[in-house]
Amino acid sequence: MLKIVKGREVVDERKLKILAAIVDEYVRTGEPVGSKAISKLDNIKVSAATIRNDMAALEQLGYLEQPHTSAGRVPTFKGYRLYIDELMTLPSLSDDEKSKIDSMLGGKDTPEELLVQNAAAALTEITQCAAVVTNSVPRFSVISKVEVIPTGKRLYVILLITSNGSIKNKACRLEFDLNHEQLDFFTHYIEENLSGVSVEELSEEMFDKMVAAVSAYMVSLSPLVKGICELSEDLRQQELTVSGSEKLLSCEELDKMEVVRFIEHKNGLSELLEETFSGIQVKFGQENNTFAIGNSSLIVSKYRKGGKEVGSLGVIGPMRVDYKKIIPYVDYLTQKISSLMSGEDDDDISEDTET
Repeated sequence: MLKIVKGREVVDERKLKILAAIVDEYVRTGEPVGSKAISKLDNIKVSAATIRNDMAALEQLGYLEQPHTSAGRVPTFKGYRLYIDELMTLPSLSDDEKSKIDSMLGGKDTPEELLVQNAAAALTEITQCAAVVTNSVPRFSVISKVEVIPTGKRLYVILLITSNGSIKNKACRLEFDLNHEQLDFFTHYIEENLSGVSVEELSEEMFDKMVAAVSAYMVSLSPLVKGICELSEDLRQQELTVSGSEKLLSCEELDKMEVVRFIEHKNGLSELLEETFSGIQVKFGQENNTFAIGNSSLIVSKYRKGGKEVGSLGVIGPMRVDYKKIIPYVDYLTQKISSLMSGEDDDDISEDTET
């Protein structure tokens, strides 16, 4: 039986079965896989000579490579892509595995920020890979509170809180201390102009008008408005956190300098995550020039609140990771935190995983 792959190559079912077996064996051992090892598997019913011929054909198609002469083969990123997209069968998490995750996450009363942090920590512990989290303030969230708190001589802290629980703060130093009347004026003015305004509506033009208005009352108040403007810009930007970076640095299969560059400059990852759609996504460093770590894979999924996508959660590791193990965990965690954030009954979390 023949199988069309991506509308290009035609690969028969036997070769596909051998490719899947090579990926599974290489993930398990970390060593190049030879024809003898594959011929001993129960689901492969052909001779070692036939397997060698099929491995050579898969190498010509770009799905396998031979790191050394006379050595076995290892999958290329193209081979991994075919394996993940069409050949891999994912197991379901056991009830014990789900219970372990639930205990690591916390319950419905856990603050959202801590919930996501706990999910990242759980992924790092379970997978021994670095965990990546993005958290963007939903466009439908609104400014619920702006407070100015005196903290020292001419020093004030601006506290900005949104309806989804995001909190931003910034310290501002003024030319002189404000009295109660001046502080009350500013607080009331900000409440009238920002309370209930959606994050999406915040703009530089809006804050320019506010600076002009408060300056007419007292020009020294304008730094506070500018501080709020800077906080609002932070709100509109996606926050990216990578935990367990030491897992990447200690991985022999990744280039250390590429890992260091990635840790210092995560812009490429942010762009990659912005392109991520619903469901589980697996992306390879070799498929994207903006991602600094070449021999790497990113397994990520979106999490939601009230049906709206508010962030991403996943892991970064070498291409040779156990996708069958990791993908179900990423899928369950994102569905679980989505359920907790939305206050929904999560008894029927789906086991269906899109890749």
